[in-house]
Amino acid sequence: MKSGLDRFLLEPALRAPLQGRRVALLAHPASVTSELIHALDALMVLSDIRLTAAFGPQHGLRGDKQDNMMESPDYQDPTHGIPVFSLYGEVRRPTQAMLDSFDVLLVDLQDLGCRIYTFITTLRYVLEAAARHGKSVWVLDRPNPVGRPVEGLCLRSGWESFVGAGPMPMRHGLTLGELGHWFIRTLGLDVDYRVIEMQDWQPHSAPGFGWPLGRREWINPSPNAPNLSMARCYAGTVMLEGTTLSEGRGTTRPLELFGAPDLDAARVIRRMQALAPQWLRGCHLRQCWFEPTFHKHMGKLCAGVQIHVEATQYDHDAFRPWRLQALAFKAIRLLYPDYPLWRDFPYEYEYDRLAIDLISGSELLRLWVDDAAAQVGDLEALALADERTWRAACADLLSYRRGDAA
Repeated sequence: MKSGLDRFLLEPALRAPLQGRRVALLAHPASVTSELIHALDALMVLSDIRLTAAFGPQHGLRGDKQDNMMESPDYQDPTHGIPVFSLYGEVRRPTQAMLDSFDVLLVDLQDLGCRIYTFITTLRYVLEAAARHGKSVWVLDRPNPVGRPVEGLCLRSGWESFVGAGPMPMRHGLTLGELGHWFIRTLGLDVDYRVIEMQDWQPHSAPGFGWPLGRREWINPSPNAPNLSMARCYAGTVMLEGTTLSEGRGTTRPLELFGAPDLDAARVIRRMQALAPQWLRGCHLRQCWFEPTFHKHMGKLCAGVQIHVEATQYDHDAFRPWRLQALAFKAIRLLYPDYPLWRDFPYEYEYDRLAIDLISGSELLRLWVDDAAAQVGDLEALALADERTWRAACADLLSYRRGDAA
């Protein structure tokens, strides 16, 4: 498999339209070639590309910031001598001074296939800025590591935020390049946009089902995204960030497990199995214990649940991480009616709305969890309707179809 970056480097014809134009790069630590050379370093040696600036999203161009709401500064690249602008520092959208540094922006970001991942919001913001100021945006496409499954409630109108770029479900099933087309159509943008597509990406093929296992190294796109298992779980476990439960930050398996010192994890698993066994297919749940070295419940022994999606128990088509995590919340609420589940703190600089609602894209999930009379079928009906609508809306945007090699 060749990524968009690999093709861009290997095929001079793809670069020909950039002759005489100033080029900038938006990238992060996972923006590497098949030989693990960072995109910035690889582009700098091309004689036919004039790279004048670089940009970093959340966590930075080089991945220097560990947690959320940790801003990165602008700086001068010490090796290449070009400015590196932060889109997660004093600003989230490119300023006029930033836009003045380039004519064409190359976007090379590894996404996780989840609405909450802020790199897709950054793509939206640069597309909007490019449309207003006559700039071009090219996406060097990369795999959606969790493939084509679609899952979860769509973000409702009025709930847009930096962790909610638009009315899409939690698991969107698109690549970053395809999402760019969706943003342009949905927002009515007039922008010069191009996608350098991958070659031989096979999102329906085992064993990776989106990630080319054995053909590409996994590089953390953000500090707590250490492996494919995390990516597969993330569309569910990311919701833990809006709760008092640990999502495993401060352990070696972040966002693959959840727990707290005051839970009976075995009881939680049993209640989940009793409520909706159909929502637990495709994976294995294991009772575990862990002690975070930082973040929530630091230094305390937590009783927890690990979601295993690596070996023979993993069924890609059956696994539903968003439903699984919603079910865990429901089980905890039923077992512990007064449990302080929802974390009340500023999340991505939002002070007036609960973090769980920002992450979920509305109040619907929280209200379902907290309503003792609400049934599994109630949430299932809402989610199925949203998932069908999204699939229909995006059907014509799929650049990599089953059996095709782009």
